[in-house]
Amino acid sequence: MAEQNKLKTGNAGLDDILRGGLPAGRMYLVEGSPGSGKTTLGLEFLLEGVRRGEPVLYITLSESREELMVVAASHGLSLDGVSVFELASADEAIGHGAEQSILHPWEAELGQTVALIRSEVERIRPARVVFDSLSELRLLAQDSLRFRRQVLALKQFFDPRGTTVLLVDDLAGLIPAGDGHLHSICHGVITLERLTLDFGAARRRLQVQKLRGVDYVAGYHDFNIRRGGLDVFPRLVALDQHADFVGDPVPSGNDELDRLVAGGPLRGTTMLITGPAGTGKTTIALQYLDAACRRGEPCAIFEFDERIGTMFTRARALGIDLGGHVARGHLRVHQVDPAELSPGEFSARVQRAVDRGGVRLLVIDSLNGYLAAMPQEQQLILQLHELLSYLNQKGVMTLLINPQHGMVGTMSGSIDVSYVADTVMLLRYFEAEGRIRKAISILKNRSGAHEDTIRELRISSAEGVQVSEPLSAFRGVLTGTPEYVGVSPALMEAPDRAS
Repeated sequence: MAEQNKLKTGNAGLDDILRGGLPAGRMYLVEGSPGSGKTTLGLEFLLEGVRRGEPVLYITLSESREELMVVAASHGLSLDGVSVFELASADEAIGHGAEQSILHPWEAELGQTVALIRSEVERIRPARVVFDSLSELRLLAQDSLRFRRQVLALKQFFDPRGTTVLLVDDLAGLIPAGDGHLHSICHGVITLERLTLDFGAARRRLQVQKLRGVDYVAGYHDFNIRRGGLDVFPRLVALDQHADFVGDPVPSGNDELDRLVAGGPLRGTTMLITGPAGTGKTTIALQYLDAACRRGEPCAIFEFDERIGTMFTRARALGIDLGGHVARGHLRVHQVDPAELSPGEFSARVQRAVDRGGVRLLVIDSLNGYLAAMPQEQQLILQLHELLSYLNQKGVMTLLINPQHGMVGTMSGSIDVSYVADTVMLLRYFEAEGRIRKAISILKNRSGAHEDTIRELRISSAEGVQVSEPLSAFRGVLTGTPEYVGVSPALMEAPDRAS
């Protein structure tokens, strides 16, 4: 297939989805419900042409130039260089030379409106045209056959002129979603959606339904409308992101902890740290992160659950200077509000941290917060798997924190993600001599050897993270309520209650 001349759309994320842009000289359909961002996308497309010195035309049958200027100003944009043709102008021209009455044929209105549009195009000779919206043309046409003929006539009119045209169609109940007539006529179809969830901000997503001759990125892609235009987050495809790396162990700086995983989990793998609340999951993750920052490796934390200030204070009490790592540029901390963040945007933030920031160790705290950002569990598992595959292929060591429900007894998590993790570290409470203590063990390690022992874990402000020798005399481990029945000397000192 010959290489096609592609036009940049003015939106970098959409250009990535389209593998470089839209083939020039074709007609495309941009459809969506009110408020989904169609007009903003059209303005971005035209303003990109203005930046490239191209003549551009905005044909508006539903909004005035003043309304368009308000939309552009809300994004800090200017319509300078954009020619605007309004329906009001067509009405005046139609009424100027024709008798107006309640018996005036709608066929004449449609024909004269289209004739005026053609005349304006002939006058300006634009390289790019946005036609907003087809709903008005559909109302004038009255029936689907005449509407299809008029759209075909417009296509045949624009084709020899090499003009790239975006037809904007408003899916507001006038027609069923996805007009088959338009889909078959247009060279490509981009659909924008606005979804209202039970709680939180509205979510927006787009998909390219078809694009002839282009191997685009299929599927749904999240996007936001922000000042400046649409912020589109292309769906992450892990297989396209491979980078060479050495899969050496990532030590925690704690010899006892590293002994559990034969020196540490390998680069390019994922370790899941799971257990009930208060067992020290975040502290273990911070231990690995602190050691990496001390080695000068770029690291990042995406914090869903705990406030950053609280985490910094707690880390400082354990002798971990997160603030110092941030000041030296070794650590980036991202506070995430799951009610305001789509999974696509989260994946994009992680990708930027790795591709632009060179992150080598990444912490996601926790999966419960990530679950809150995605209503559909199956989609969560698939997106999480793709994200982790991407991180693994980039050689990033990823630490996932997965809180389990309950404090004692049988534990369960919100989702079963153990299969996506290469290493699983389990933290549990156990009872011994009338005290509640903590146990640590490694359930699996795909990347190498690991201990199958159970050790006691102690976290204190004075000593930090401590791991005991293996505890062999346990009873009821598989029941969910382990009890130590061995001798006292094998246990560590009484836990520091201040921790």
